Amino acid sequence: MQFLAMLTMLVDHVGLIFYPDQPLFRIIGRLALPFYAYAIVLGYSRTRNAGRYALRLAVIAALSQFPYMLALNDGGINTVGTLLVCLGVLIAFDRFGLPSASAIAAVSAALLELLPFSYGFYALGLVLLYRYVLHYAIGWHFALNIVYAFYKLWLLQMFSLLATFLIVYAPDWLKRLDRLAVPRLVWRSFYPAHLLVLGAVRLILH
Repeated sequence: MQFLAMLTMLVDHVGLIFYPDQPLFRIIGRLALPFYAYAIVLGYSRTRNAGRYALRLAVIAALSQFPYMLALNDGGINTVGTLLVCLGVLIAFDRFGLPSASAIAAVSAALLELLPFSYGFYALGLVLLYRYVLHYAIGWHFALNIVYAFYKLWLLQMFSLLATFLIVYAPDWLKRLDRLAVPRLVWRSFYPAHLLVLGAVRLILH
C-alpha cells in the first residue's frame, strides 16, 4: 500500500503542476489521500510510542512546508500537517474520556476547516471512519464525498472510493503488494523530497 500511496500522490502532483487540463492525473491522484489516511490509522495502531510517532510526523510536516508551497504554489498547510492533527484526535480518543475527546475532535475539525489545512475536515473524516467503522467505510466514504461534492464541488473525489474499496475488500491483495518493500527512509522522506524536486522543475520550466 505504501508504494500505491506514493505513486498515486506523485501522479496527482505531476498532473496538478504540469498537466492541469488533463483530468486523468487527478483521477488517479484521488486514491492517494485515502491510502495515507489509512496508513496513519495503521501506524498509530502499531506504534509503541504515540508521542514519538507524532513527533516524527511533525518533523516531516515542517520539512515539507516550503517544498509544498514551492511546488504547488499553495500557502496553506501541507497534507502531513493535516494528518498530524488527525493523529492527535486518535490519541485524544484513546487517552481521554469521551466528552473531552469529543470536544478535542470538534475543535480540531473546526480548525481544519477554518485554517488553510490541505483537505480540511475531509482528511479527518477518512481517518475516523477507517479507525472506527472500517467494515462500513464504503458507505460512510460515499456520504462524505457527497457532502464535499456540494460543499466544495469536489466531484472528482468520488474516484477516491476505489482506494477504500481496496482497503476494505482487497486487503490481501494490498498485503501482497507490500512485498514491494519501501525502505523506511524512502517512505518518510518521499513527501518533502518529491515536492522539492517538482518545485525545482516548475521553477526551471516557468
